[in-house]
This record gives sequence, C-alpha cells and structure tokens, in this order.
Amino acid sequence: MTKIFRTVLIEDQTAIRELLGAILTRNPQYQIVGQSADGHAGLALVRELRPDLLVLDATLPGLNGLELLQHLKARTEFRHLRVIIFSGNHDAQLVRDLIQAGAHGFIEKTASMAEFLEGVDAVVHGRTYFGPSIADLLRQVVAHPDDLPIRESLSLRHREILKLVAEGFSTKQIGSRLNLSESTVDNHRSSLMRKLNIHGRVAITRYAIDLGLIPPSAGFCCLAT
Repeated sequence: MTKIFRTVLIEDQTAIRELLGAILTRNPQYQIVGQSADGHAGLALVRELRPDLLVLDATLPGLNGLELLQHLKARTEFRHLRVIIFSGNHDAQLVRDLIQAGAHGFIEKTASMAEFLEGVDAVVHGRTYFGPSIADLLRQVVAHPDDLPIRESLSLRHREILKLVAEGFSTKQIGSRLNLSESTVDNHRSSLMRKLNIHGRVAITRYAIDLGLIPPSAGFCCLAT
C-alpha cells in the first residue's frame, strides 16, 4: 500500500505556497493537510496536525523558520517529522543553524519544480537533499570555517536580538522575551552594533531584512512607525 505523506506548507507568499501545494498534490503520495503564511500560526498547525512532512520558508512573519524548528526540536513527538526548507535566503550561518535545528533538506527558490520534487522525495524517504548552491556553500564552510564573513558568524543570541530590535521591541521587551536582564540586552546590542558597524533603527532593520531575519513587508511596517 502506498504511503500517504501528510504535508504542511508554511510560506508567506500566497502564490508560491499555492503553487507548491498544486505541484505536490499531482502525486497522490502527498496530501496537503494545512497551510500557513505566518510562523506562529504555522507552528500551531504542525502541533495540531502532526504531519509527516513540513515544507518551510526560512523567512516568515512572527516566528521565522529557524525559531519554529527550534520549538519543534524541543518536543520528542516531532522527532519523525521530515523538514525541507524552500527559501531564497542562502546565508551560511542560517543554513547551518536550520540543519542543526532539524532541517533535512534545503532547496533554493530559484530551483526548478523538478528539483523541488526530487528534494522532497529524498527527504520523505529518509535521505537529505541540498540544492547545488547550498551544497557548495556547505562545502566551503567545512573547508574554510574561519573565512565566514562577519554577518555569517553572528551567534544565535545576536541574531535573536537583531531580529527583535528590527521588529521594534524595546530593551525591556526583548529582555522579557529572551529571559535576559535589560543590562545584558544592552551589552549584546552594543556588541552587535560594534561588530557590524551599523547604527540606528533604519540601518538595523535593513540589515535584518538582508539577513533574512524578518520579511521585507515587516521591515517596511516597522520603518513606517
């Protein structure tokens, strides 16, 4: 009997999400049981529906793809969930963090649909799959770990704080969300600004968008307020 892979799609661009769903369901092995454009709502869907496969964008409003995977990794009931990232963000540190958080594959949004299906097939059958650019990136990281640009050597904590600053949260709010004191948040923030040599809310927000920590739409909203 053919196994049916119950699938959840989390992608903030409606056209892309609907296209991926249409492509997958041409194969009767794949059943789309849930879709979301938002990280928080997507996480709730996965927890409720317990799918076999998660197709996930790295850059989302609310929780980003990495944060979502970290939430799932902490729960033993999702250890059998297969995850493939479909994203336009090729930041080396983010790719490594996503893999460490439980992603089994990563396909660039510039890939063909045939390559996307090849990657999904590999992942649901217990293998890993990385698109050509991602595979080359990972080889370079392994071969030259000390040659990463500053932006790709940011710690997870720095990325968390950069994201929250760009989203408009105050030092007190960031401390509350990350369970840190306000002075610790200030120290991290100052260290981050010196390391990146960027200053001011606009520069921080643009950098966070460029890094894929927040979607451009969220950045525009923050800059407008």
